[in-house]
Amino acid sequence: MKASKQIKKENLWRIAAVLFWLFAWQGAALLLHSFLLSSPLQVVKRLAELLQDGSYYAALRFSFLRIAGGFCLGTLVGGLLAVAAARCRPVESLLRPVMLTVKSVPVASFIIVALIWLNSRRLNTFISFLMVLPIVYGNLLEGLKSESRALAEMARVYQVSPLRRLVYVQLPQLKPYLLSALSLALGMSWKSGIAAEVIGIPTGSTGAMLYQAKVYLDMSALYAWTVSIVLVSLAFEKAVLFLVKRAFARLERL
Repeated sequence: MKASKQIKKENLWRIAAVLFWLFAWQGAALLLHSFLLSSPLQVVKRLAELLQDGSYYAALRFSFLRIAGGFCLGTLVGGLLAVAAARCRPVESLLRPVMLTVKSVPVASFIIVALIWLNSRRLNTFISFLMVLPIVYGNLLEGLKSESRALAEMARVYQVSPLRRLVYVQLPQLKPYLLSALSLALGMSWKSGIAAEVIGIPTGSTGAMLYQAKVYLDMSALYAWTVSIVLVSLAFEKAVLFLVKRAFARLERL
């Protein structure tokens, strides 16, 4: 009962915080009388107009498929490289400068360089992959290194099969590192992917719509597209984390 009341109280505080900032935004827009700051009501109205336009859904689909593809590819490659680095020290030494470089170099620099090599329609996939790769690699490598030697030794002594060792010993220990990596990588993939679209301006993309709104100073459209990107990225993040947690839950019941 106490836990339920605490959860309700926390939810009420969250709703109150959101409403506070919405009212603050509305008040600032009314006070400034500036076309550079659209009010929440104007943004909602513009978003309602966009929802009736087929190109709105086409742009979101364009960005979603490519950014999600880059995220999945970065997660897969990062995980495989982390396993290889954990098993072979020279591989870790070889990859360290590459991962440090990717994490340190500004995203804009990678986008501009990649534009020389790639078609702008593939740019967001590559940039998303590149930003996800070191996050997943670093977190999973840390998790693999912190694996309990006692549990590994016990599994070896009792001749546990490699599959059962993976399911019951290794994956449960990797769970917090994987969830942390995915949580960070999901947000970064969308931020970097949309930035790549704004710079590359591929036709029919969400980034191109943002750039067009900026050129014509259509601020309500700019904010409406931004809200759409945030909502889609949050939905994607919740869906991925839910599926991963559910997969772990099923493994734990085996």
